[in-house]
Amino acid sequence: MIFNDKVVWITGASSGIGRAIALALSNNHAKLILSGRHEAELLATKNACAHPLDIAILPFDLADYTNLKPIAHKALAFFDHIDILINNGGISQRALVEETDILVDKRIMEVNYLGTVALTKALLPHFIERKSGRFVVISSVTGKISTPLRSSYAASKHALHGFFDSLRAEVFKYNIQVTLICPGFVQTKVSLNALTGDGTPLNRMDNTTKNGVTANYLADKILKAIRQNRQEVAIGHKEIYGILIKRFFPKLAAKIIRKIDLN
Repeated sequence: MIFNDKVVWITGASSGIGRAIALALSNNHAKLILSGRHEAELLATKNACAHPLDIAILPFDLADYTNLKPIAHKALAFFDHIDILINNGGISQRALVEETDILVDKRIMEVNYLGTVALTKALLPHFIERKSGRFVVISSVTGKISTPLRSSYAASKHALHGFFDSLRAEVFKYNIQVTLICPGFVQTKVSLNALTGDGTPLNRMDNTTKNGVTANYLADKILKAIRQNRQEVAIGHKEIYGILIKRFFPKLAAKIIRKIDLN
């Protein structure tokens, strides 16, 4: 795929992975719609891009998942169509199951799963009508391997795989593609904003996040995966090999996961 003049809608574009994807796509002359909860941060991302005049801002909250059809209509009004939706928005978690209030589980599922699914459904008729389009989903290695302190986060990412694998099969006849991206640890603010057991942010950088790949490195790999029409790709350091270990040596994987320090 050549990104020149393609219209790409990115959620979670205020910072981190979403911001890095926006910068990379703008360098490739794509037209962008940037979404997130905070308009000022979206404007900062827009102004940092190579071609800000080709970028629209559309703030909204994924947690408001029952009201996303009007948001999709607003997005379509900017450039008359959309070629790619990059579902990147979400929140993480750092808490033991026994310490996590059920309302925290609910919040994570509302944002990471229901918000993403609702936005996808809102845009799907447009893709079907055009018989063209691509959904890119920023999942996680934890969408394939569940680890301590991330039970609800892992559950939300596992759920995305189940939904989008089904969607991929259903929409193939319409020439609509689905790409699942499974990053390992990435140097972003994800751990700072991760929810603890009572729903408050962790407010500190954990070592695994600090030692991950850069968001810019990940963005380049994501664009490559889209160009190559990949259905699913894992990106990161050695942690991505955990997917293969779990598949072929599940008992060994369980032993390793019990011992690793994810703080």
